[in-house]
Amino acid sequence: MGLLSILRKLKSTPDQEVRILLLGLDNGGKTTLLKQLASEDISHITPTQGFNIKSVQSQGFKLNVWDIGGQRKIRPYWRNYFENTDILIYVIDSADRKRFEETGQELAELLDEEKLSGVPVLIFANKQDLLTAAPASEIAEGLNLHTIRDRVWQIQSCSALTGEGVQDGMNWVCKSVNAKKK
Repeated sequence: MGLLSILRKLKSTPDQEVRILLLGLDNGGKTTLLKQLASEDISHITPTQGFNIKSVQSQGFKLNVWDIGGQRKIRPYWRNYFENTDILIYVIDSADRKRFEETGQELAELLDEEKLSGVPVLIFANKQDLLTAAPASEIAEGLNLHTIRDRVWQIQSCSALTGEGVQDGMNWVCKSVNAKKK
């Protein structure tokens, strides 16, 4: 089942738009994930200096994914993209244990943002194809995800490089958007 199948599932009204914000620290794999979703070539990816937007249209349904750069100097600008966000996808480099504290602080700040209040969040524990990757359960515990009470959330192991786990995460996104509309 590909991205278009998910879009068909999500689509319940013509021209419905879903705004997805894709955030995380630099080198977490956000752009690779976005290109994987759009079935694009992932062999030449460079750090995102600003943002990438991919819109996919399917039978009157439009999924807008905003991939914002994660470098420290860019992060203060993330808040300019919060408004009207339907789903937040936060990408973590599971193999970069030295940055778990930093990524946890950034995620906590995002979850405290008023404009993102109640927005469902999917945390992709990316780079699971690497031997040094921490399992999603360890990351969830280290980030105290179990304390999140003001929104639905999910942590999903994945590898943006191989595509493994990406579909499962997007299926969760699909269910969350449909539940939020009800």
